[in-house]
Amino acid sequence: MLSIIMVSVKSAFLLFIPLVCTLWSNNGIQQQDKTYTYKTASEGGTGKFYYGREIAGIMNFSGSSWLERNSRQVEENSNLAVAKLPVTDNSVVADIGAGTGYYTFKIYNLVSKGKVYAVEIQNDAVTYLKNRAGQLNASNVIVIKGKEKSPELPENSIDLAMMVDVYHELSYPHEMLQNIRRSLKPKGKLLLLEYRAEDPKVDIKPLHKMSAKQVNKELSANGFHLVQNGEFLPIQHFLVFEKN
Repeated sequence: MLSIIMVSVKSAFLLFIPLVCTLWSNNGIQQQDKTYTYKTASEGGTGKFYYGREIAGIMNFSGSSWLERNSRQVEENSNLAVAKLPVTDNSVVADIGAGTGYYTFKIYNLVSKGKVYAVEIQNDAVTYLKNRAGQLNASNVIVIKGKEKSPELPENSIDLAMMVDVYHELSYPHEMLQNIRRSLKPKGKLLLLEYRAEDPKVDIKPLHKMSAKQVNKELSANGFHLVQNGEFLPIQHFLVFEKN
């Protein structure tokens, strides 16, 4: 799901909670499982917490026009982000939470001898991506319907997996990271672009920003280590990880 987000188009929703992980018992005592904790949801949040961070609600694809807004390049300098990607012309890239393919269709020409997996969990997004790939005759773009816990990527096949303003919305970050880890080649990398929580001037609601410290805490717990902390983008972290 995973789509690149803007606060003004966020729609909060309630996650289905397994029976063993009830939000509150009848006597009002907070419940938890071994991976996640649950509290009353804040505005735009899910009430589900991972390493102290409340997971944000997922943007519905009906708000996807914001992903293609004319001002995006000026605000985020996405062209610079693409230029900094650790890829070659034969790399296999996975754009997880591809949304409208804003990044997918900037990257596919860079990996002309490789391929780009565009992963989405929303049916409307999957249809959009397939149609767009067909219009561009982008034969090396492969659209995949992912799941909440897995991007459904082939094992040991990915040189670079990337999530652009997506990770904070993952309903199951632990499970997703483990499955991404399995999909990476031995020297494969995982790139997260996230709005900087450390910068109060980044005008995004707190649940949709992340600090480098929090990202590193969660990724380290899942068998990744940071290899690049790029702070060259206007409002986003550019954090590159490799699996241990």
